[in-house]
Amino acid sequence: MYWGHISEDGLRRQPLSEHLFQTADLARQFADVFRAGGWGYLCGLLHDIGKYSEEFQQRISGKGIKVDHSAAGAKEAQNLKAFPAAYCIAGHHAGLPDGTYMGGTVSCESTLDSRLKRSIPDYQAYKEEISVSQPTPPSLKMDHGRFSMSFFIRMIYSCLVDADYLDTEAFMKNQKRELPCIPMPELKKRLDDYIKPWFKDESCSLNRRRTDILRACIHGGSGSQGIYHLTVPTGGGKTVSSMAFALNHAVKSGLRRVIYVIPYTSIIEQNADVFREMLGDEYVLEDHSNVEYPDGEELNPKQLAAENWDAPVVVTTNVQFFESLFASRSSKCRKLHNIAGSVLIFDEAQMLPNDYLRPCLQAVSELVLNYGCTAVLCTATQPSLQSFLPQKLLRGELCPDIEEQYRAFCRTVLVKEEDMTGDELVRRLEEESQVLCILNTRSKAQEIYEKMGNREGLFHLSTLMYPAHRRKVLAEIRERLNLSEVCRVIATSLIEAGVDLDFQSVYREVAGLDSVIQAAGRCNREGRRAPDDSKTHVFQFVSAERHRNDSVRQGKEIAENVMASYKNMGSLEAIHEYFDRLHYIKGEGLDKKKILQRLNEAGGAAIPFRTIAEDFKVIQNNTKSILILRESEPKELAERLRYGEISRKLMRSIGMYSVNVYENTYDALYRSGYLEQIDEELAILTDDGQYSEETGLNVNVSRGEAVFF
Repeated sequence: MYWGHISEDGLRRQPLSEHLFQTADLARQFADVFRAGGWGYLCGLLHDIGKYSEEFQQRISGKGIKVDHSAAGAKEAQNLKAFPAAYCIAGHHAGLPDGTYMGGTVSCESTLDSRLKRSIPDYQAYKEEISVSQPTPPSLKMDHGRFSMSFFIRMIYSCLVDADYLDTEAFMKNQKRELPCIPMPELKKRLDDYIKPWFKDESCSLNRRRTDILRACIHGGSGSQGIYHLTVPTGGGKTVSSMAFALNHAVKSGLRRVIYVIPYTSIIEQNADVFREMLGDEYVLEDHSNVEYPDGEELNPKQLAAENWDAPVVVTTNVQFFESLFASRSSKCRKLHNIAGSVLIFDEAQMLPNDYLRPCLQAVSELVLNYGCTAVLCTATQPSLQSFLPQKLLRGELCPDIEEQYRAFCRTVLVKEEDMTGDELVRRLEEESQVLCILNTRSKAQEIYEKMGNREGLFHLSTLMYPAHRRKVLAEIRERLNLSEVCRVIATSLIEAGVDLDFQSVYREVAGLDSVIQAAGRCNREGRRAPDDSKTHVFQFVSAERHRNDSVRQGKEIAENVMASYKNMGSLEAIHEYFDRLHYIKGEGLDKKKILQRLNEAGGAAIPFRTIAEDFKVIQNNTKSILILRESEPKELAERLRYGEISRKLMRSIGMYSVNVYENTYDALYRSGYLEQIDEELAILTDDGQYSEETGLNVNVSRGEAVFF
C-alpha cells in the first residue's frame, strides 16, 4: 500500500490513490465552472504520483529523506503534451514557476524547464492504480493571445491547489469534507425584503432619485453578461443599488457569488456591515487577512488556512484581488477559481491602480470573456475606461440620466483656497463645529491632529487602528454628527471613499481630482443644508513637500491644471478631462512593469509566472500583521494561536483585530521588544503603551513612512 498522508498523531494513514482520486474529483468540480473539468481532473490525478517512489514512502514514514514528488506528475503531463498541467503540478507546493530562466532574482533551478530535466526517484508504480489520458484542448476565446493561456493555467492551478488543500485538511482533521451551499435566490429574497421600505418613502426628492437608481439597477440585472458601468453621485445609494443589480443578475444568469472589490481595507467593514444587515452574517466574508505563508515542499496547517473565498458574498480590496490574479504562490492563488461565475463589483473604480491599469482591466475582461463573470465598474467619478476594454463586452450605463443625477445630488460648493500654513489650517478648523480634514500623508495628519490639542469631539482616523477599533470610532463620529455635537475629524484619504459620514464642511489638501470629488461627497451628504452653506475647501500648504509617490504627485499636478480651467471643478466635464489627461500622460506607465508585453511575448510554453508575480505589486513593500490585544476576543484568539491552532475561520477573526504594517516598521517594533512573533507573517503586540485609543499603533520607533491611505 502506498500512502499519501499520515495524521499528526501517526494513528491514521490516507491511501495515496484515495487522495489522488478525491483531489481529482474536487478539482474537476471547480474547473467545470469554466468548462475545463478534464484539466482539473488530470492535474488532480497526477499531482502526487511522485509519492509512489520508495524514497517518498520512506520519507512519509519518518526518515529524513528529501524527495521531489512534484516533478513526476509534471513529466507525465509533458509526455501528454499537456503543458498547462505541467506548470500546475510542478508548482502545486512551490508555486507556479517561470517556464525558462528569465534572469533576475528567480533561480534557474526553480524553472519548469529545469525541473522537467531533473533526475528523480522511480515512480512508475503509479500505473498499477492510476491511468490518465489527455484532456480536450481548453475552449478558450483567445482574444488576448498568450495572456489568455497564462490566465487559464493560473485558474487550473487554483482548482488543483484548493482541491489538494481541502482534501488534505479533511484527512488531517478527520472530518468529512463539505463544500458550502450558496443560495443566491434566498439572498435575493433577503435583499427584496431589505429594500421594500425604500419604495414606501419617496416623499423626499433625493429618496425618490435613490429609488429611481435602485429600480434601474434591479431592471439592469436582467441584462446579458458583460461589463457594466454604474455612475452614481455620492449619496445616491450606490452600495445597495450595486448589490441589487448583482443579486438579480446572479439569479437570472445562474452565477455563484458576488465579489465586492474596494480600494481600501478601511472601508471593508462598513460595506460588509451593510451587506450583513441586508443578507445575514453567515453569508458575508470580509477578507482582511494579510497573512500569506510561503510555499513549502509539503502542506502544513498554516498553508491549509489560506483564504479561498468560499462565501457567497466576498468583500475584498484592489490589492488582494489583482495581486492574486497575477500571483504565483499556491496560498494566494488558491481562491482564484471561486471568482469564476461571479458578479464582480469594483467600487470606486477610478481608484484602480494606475501603474497596472492595463493589466488589471485585461484581467477583468478575461474573467468576463472566458470565466462566466459579469463586472460592474462603479463610482461617483467614472474614469474614461471604455477605450481599454473590448467593445463587444460593454453593456452600457446602469444609472439613468447621469447629468441630471449629478445636478440633483450636488450638495456642496468646491472652493479653491489660497495656500495656507499648518497653523492657519488649525485656526480654520477650530472655527468649524462639524468638519472633516483630509490630508495627503499620515505624518501631516498626525501633526495637525496634535496641533488641535486634546479636546472633546476631536478624532483622528488611521489604518493603524485595527478594523474593530476603527468601526467603534466611526460609530462615535456618526453619533456626534447626528446629535449636532461638535465633531472634528483629521484623517488621510482612507475616509473619503465609501465611508458614509455627513459633515457641515470639508477641508481637502490638493490631490487627484477624483480624490477631491470623493472628499466633497462627505460634505452635506444628506442634503440638510444649502450647497452654499456647506463648502469643500481645497487647499495647498505653503511649503508642501513633493510627494514621494510619482502617481500621487502626477494626479495632483493634473488636478491643479484642470481646476484652474473650470469654474465648477466638480463638473462631469472637469472629471472627464482630468482622467483623459491622466491616462494620456501616463501612457505606457499604465502598465509600468510591462506585464502584458512580457506575457504576450513569452515564447512557446515559456511563461514567466514567478517573475511577473514578483513585479506585480500594487503596494511595493511587503506587509505583516500585528494582532492587538485590547479586547477580550483577540486575547482568546491569541491563546488559540499560541497553542498552535490554525484555520481559515481563526485567521478571518484575527483580521478584525490586526494592523498591517510594512516590513521595516514591523522589524523596528520587533527589535524594540514590542512584539511576540507567532511566525514569519504574524505577531502579537505585547506593549499596550504602543497602541493609542486616539491614533492606533505607534510606529514612531522608526522614521520609516509606513503609510496606508
